[in-house]
Amino acid sequence: MRPIRLARYSCLVLLLLGPGCSDDSIRYPIPPAGAKPESVVRETRPFHIGEESYTADFGVLTVPENRSRQDSRLIHIPFLRIRSHAQHPAEPVFGLAGGPGASNVSWDWGVAWTFLAERDFVVVGYRGVDGSTVLDCPEVSEAMAKDGDPLGEASMETLAAAWKKAARRLTHKGVDLDGYTMLETIEDNESVRKALGYERINLLSESYGTRVAYLYGLKYPDQIHRSAMIAVNPPGHFVWEAQTVDSQLKYYAGLWARDSVMSRESPDLYATMRSVLERTPQRWLFLSINPGRLKLATFGLLFQRKTAGMVFDAYVAAEKGDPSGLALMSLAYEFIIPTLSVWGDLASKAVSADYDSTRNYYREMQAEHLPLGSPMSTLLWGSLLDGRWPTRMLPEEFRRPRASDVQTLLVSGSVDFSTPPESATRDLLPYLPNGRQVILSECGHIADLWYANMENTRLMLTTFYRSGEPDLSKNAYLPMDFSVSWGFPLIAKVALGGIVFLALVLAALVLWLVKKLR
Repeated sequence: MRPIRLARYSCLVLLLLGPGCSDDSIRYPIPPAGAKPESVVRETRPFHIGEESYTADFGVLTVPENRSRQDSRLIHIPFLRIRSHAQHPAEPVFGLAGGPGASNVSWDWGVAWTFLAERDFVVVGYRGVDGSTVLDCPEVSEAMAKDGDPLGEASMETLAAAWKKAARRLTHKGVDLDGYTMLETIEDNESVRKALGYERINLLSESYGTRVAYLYGLKYPDQIHRSAMIAVNPPGHFVWEAQTVDSQLKYYAGLWARDSVMSRESPDLYATMRSVLERTPQRWLFLSINPGRLKLATFGLLFQRKTAGMVFDAYVAAEKGDPSGLALMSLAYEFIIPTLSVWGDLASKAVSADYDSTRNYYREMQAEHLPLGSPMSTLLWGSLLDGRWPTRMLPEEFRRPRASDVQTLLVSGSVDFSTPPESATRDLLPYLPNGRQVILSECGHIADLWYANMENTRLMLTTFYRSGEPDLSKNAYLPMDFSVSWGFPLIAKVALGGIVFLALVLAALVLWLVKKLR
């Protein structure tokens, strides 16, 4: 059996809270040879979060790769249960992290700590990322890292060929790509729920995980006690729509205009973004500025309020003749985007749920009248057309919104570029008769929703799981802060200065050695 693949970031420390876990806490048992379907092996040992010690069960579940096929091969999925200190714990919390293409056993354990006073916290590895089969696609990563504009037509053709080549390689290795869907992920969680003896569970989901949670409620409504969704992704929204991205830029521009300090730097932030993107400088000193890479970095950095301020600072500086920040953002693409995800898992989960063969994603996402468009949708969806990732689509009933009676709390950020609050308000909330949405002011994606006002988020969630009514007494307005102490232009100049200084020191050392030898 291939060794269990653990999380890439196995112990993220909750920087604003403190408690983390030790790396040696994350070890899973090895299933015996000949393990049967739905069998479980587990070990119990201490698990530390900060200074607190808990009892935890580290397990591995053996399941069919594709439950719809009787001859399916078996795969192994890790799971972790951290046991509450409560004498009689209430319904447990099952965590469903963001993605797709990311791990579900690499949670920030300070999040689990929020609930452990009253409940167990359980995470089940995501098939395709965690466990015995990982849908890595080095072909795709290499194509994304090639020279040239990643959003150009030539790059799209290269990337499309890479998707196809990766899918063919995985299939030839015996991987059944039809088995890597959200419905199979739900069944993995159900298997663990039964193995651990829980009758009903709560769900805590983030971003992509909120879609899994919603479908979970449709499939097994009697098993879900309550469901809290952070950064909500309704059916159809694995595609970042260009018009929605543009609306979010304009919302930010409105906040900027109300800031008397920032509006003196640029009276119209949206016009500044448009001007710079339409006439992007080709280089700063010896560093080139790639337009497509710049757009992709811009979009990703707009997910969080702190990095969004740094993006706007760089664009304002560029409009004034200093493109150093843009050069740094363009350079960052190569170190972040190609290895951002387990690409095969992302393709299988997203395509099976939201792919629409009638759309020309490449053209739609680069609308000429919109300054930024939707660069990540262009990169991913624009290259995944025409069956280049051969995954069977989910049944229609799980690809569109349907009514769910599960008691649900939707938590959204008003400036979330990945999962805009309007999407949840319009496309999911009407189908949740027992649902309620809370929009946190001027917050972006997941990290902002957890940490910008942590006391508020914790109080909302713990009271919601306890009574069904979130306590919003600490939900104060949080104004956007555009001020930047260390912006990208400054970082670029400091980094360049450091390189020049080291070069001068090295040159001086060489001259000294030459003189010494003479």
